[in-house]
Amino acid sequence: MNTPHTSKTRLDVVDALRGFAVFAILLVHSQEHFMFFSFPDAVGRPDWLNLLDKNVHDVVFALFAGKSYSIFALLFGLTFYIQQHSQEKKGKDFGYRFLWRIFWLIGFAFLNALVFPGGDVLLLYCIVAPLLFFVRKWKSSLVMALAVLLLIQPIEWGFFLAGYTETNLINGPLWGEVYDYTAHGTLSEFLLGNLGVGQKASLIWAVENGRFLQTGGLFLLGYLAGRHRRFEDTESNRNFWRNILVISALLYVPFITINQSLEKSYPYLAFDMWTKLSLTFVIVAGFVLSYWNVAKFRSVCTPLRSYGRMSLTNYLSQSYLGALLFFPFGLNLAPVCGMTVSLFIGFGIFFVQIIFCNLWFKHHTIGPLEGLWHRLTWLRSNQSSVVMAKR
Repeated sequence: MNTPHTSKTRLDVVDALRGFAVFAILLVHSQEHFMFFSFPDAVGRPDWLNLLDKNVHDVVFALFAGKSYSIFALLFGLTFYIQQHSQEKKGKDFGYRFLWRIFWLIGFAFLNALVFPGGDVLLLYCIVAPLLFFVRKWKSSLVMALAVLLLIQPIEWGFFLAGYTETNLINGPLWGEVYDYTAHGTLSEFLLGNLGVGQKASLIWAVENGRFLQTGGLFLLGYLAGRHRRFEDTESNRNFWRNILVISALLYVPFITINQSLEKSYPYLAFDMWTKLSLTFVIVAGFVLSYWNVAKFRSVCTPLRSYGRMSLTNYLSQSYLGALLFFPFGLNLAPVCGMTVSLFIGFGIFFVQIIFCNLWFKHHTIGPLEGLWHRLTWLRSNQSSVVMAKR
């Protein structure tokens, strides 16, 4: 019989899972050249290399694309609950402080979008995050009902009933503009384009592809997971995650079968989101159970824990490192790097970031951007304390 793995006050499994999500995002972005879709011409390259590149791309996207962001969103909702619960124990309502915290996250979103063509997921999180504020005092049953409603993808089904097809989508031409100013524009055109056209393209894509509602639903599920302490290692939670693993795996098979039989329009997009969502929970449940049950797996996850504790810093810095490596104003490696080489570059960025994390945590308890965000979150209350002290 397995003995539950005892964790410290901080949930190590959550840090590791968050680190895994940010690492997976990095691998997907490296395959996309950080949204600069410039790749070597397959003509003239060896057939074996073209085949290898295709297989690498297919594997990375099958495992991580659409799943890494989902895990990140799930843990965003969990983090909100942890912060709220911490303040509740002090007799305080964290809700309005959370909105103030999200206000500052907008700044980080634009800082990341500055060098990330096609916008940034953090701005999407900022738009959707107030949902957590409104449901923070709801009963769990109502929160779950709303989460299910959002995850059903009613907008996608509405598009389908209205007769929309892929030809009705309007984000395509915007991505063309993004590519043009990235490949041929000046540095100032690139930076300003990312803050304007890039953000617009990203947000419209999120609406048309179900990402808005799925993000909201995942925020709520993460919030409920925190409320019911699903990431604490107990026998009840082990059974819970085993059930999630089995149910999600069983749902994945019919979802992907139906999805592959549909044209790439509505309701294809709804089934595509459900397929990715089911695999997301297979990954989360499998990760959590492996972490609790397998000592060697926990040991392997040691770097991911420090990586996850510095998730905001790592998420933003990987965008800047990727831009310097792949884009025309940097080393301009995109046109000469196939999928396999790009994957190794992604691993290289990860290892550099891990080294930084380990060095940083020798002298600090919180990441640099995480610490800044924390100070900004409590800025007003800190100022009030100083004023009261002077009085």
